[in-house]
This record gives sequence, structure tokens and C-alpha cells, in this order.
Amino acid sequence: MQNDIPGIDEIRSAHERIKNSIHRTPVLTSESINRILGANIFFKCDNFQKVGAFKFRGALNAVCQLPKNKMEKGVATHSSGNYAAALTHAAAMKGIKAYMVMPETAPEIKKKAVKGYGAEITFCKPSLKAREETLNKVVADTGASFIHPFNNFDVIAGQGTAALEFLEDYPDLEIILTPLGGGGLLSGTAIFCKESNYQTKVIGVEPKGADDAYRSLKAGKILPSINPQTIADGLLTSLGDRTFKVIRKYVDDIILVSE
Repeated sequence: MQNDIPGIDEIRSAHERIKNSIHRTPVLTSESINRILGANIFFKCDNFQKVGAFKFRGALNAVCQLPKNKMEKGVATHSSGNYAAALTHAAAMKGIKAYMVMPETAPEIKKKAVKGYGAEITFCKPSLKAREETLNKVVADTGASFIHPFNNFDVIAGQGTAALEFLEDYPDLEIILTPLGGGGLLSGTAIFCKESNYQTKVIGVEPKGADDAYRSLKAGKILPSINPQTIADGLLTSLGDRTFKVIRKYVDDIILVSE
């Protein structure tokens, strides 16, 4: 039986699986930022990844892992933007349908991007309950496979490939700072770092106005985010049980950042 969280071998396998279909994104530096902080900072620029986000890594890996009989019926998820675009593009590369549930309040530019990649979009009210209920109906009507944006074994493994590339290029990194929303990127990063020979510390970074992971880690249980307030709209999501398990086991710390 498959473990509920991937390990370093699954991350390495994911990279072999997707490396010819993703961008190996650059690592850039800034002399001004280094001077301000008194440290050498390296930016793994996955904003240059396909669809403009690291989420394409996990989405593509998860789609590739679907059995043929499930792949034929397409994939579905709920997302306010980036992951919907990522999963839709991954599905298009495999020639299968993508059914996206998006809140009515999602940014127009993200709605257009998801539609442009070829998704069939169903809009819903901007609440988790509405998103989940609408998604359940879409899955029941289409038979599509639900691929969770972050709380998914193959998605976490795919997100971990960013850290694999980063440390191959810069093996002496002392700390990796990772933004923290649902925890998929942080989980994949932490697994790769802690199960490898690298001595790199892994720290999650969360907005003060959306600090559910920080509070959850202190409490030892998931405390969902309630009405989070931050300009970082990609970090509004609460943790899942898989990502929380990885964070408790492997992440060195979570720090909060003001607006």
C-alpha cells in the first residue's frame, strides 16, 4: 500500500517523469538585496515555469500518474486561479478534458487564463463549502478524477522537484525559504531536503493575516484559516492532513511576514 506522503525517491522519479515537459527555471541573484540583508540570497524563479507558477510541476506529475481508464475521463479540481491553469495545461498536454470549479470572485485575468488553456469552467460562490459541493457535482456528472491542489501524494512529489533542481545547482544553501499556503511546495521541499545529504534548513513563510499553518504547528493540530486578510492571494488556503504531517515532521520553522 502506498504511503500517504511521498519520499525522496518519489520526488526523483517525478523529476525524471516531467523534466522534458517543464522548464528548468533559473536561479537569479540581486546585489542590492544581498547588500541590504548582509547575506547571499538566491531566487529559484519558478514564476518562469509554464503557466507562471511552480504548481505546473505537481499538476503534470499527478496527471501522468493516472491510470489510462481514469485519464480518459479527464481531471477536475477547484481553484481560484494558478492551480486551475496548471492542471488544465497538464491535461491539455495529455489530450484529456479538464473541469475547473472557480469562485465567481476569482481575478478576471486568471479566469481568462484558465479558459484559454481549454478548461470547462463552472463558477460557484466564494466559499470552501460552495467549491467542494460544486466540485462533487461536476465529478459525479463527468466521472473526472479530482486532483487536489496540494493535499495529494503525486502533487507533493512534483512540487519537490523545484528543490531538487535548486540544490543540484546550489548544493551549499544554508536555508530555503518557501511561501506557505496549502503547503504543497513546502512539503515537497522539506521532504527532499531532509531525506537527502544536504544540510539545508527549511523554513515556511506565511502572511500574518493568514497564519493558520503557524498556529496549527504551535497547537499540534490543524486550525483552519478563517477570513484570512492578505494581499498574497495565493497563500489564503488552509493546510491539508498530508501537508500538515510533512510540516510537523520536517519543517524547521514557520515565520510570519507583515503586509
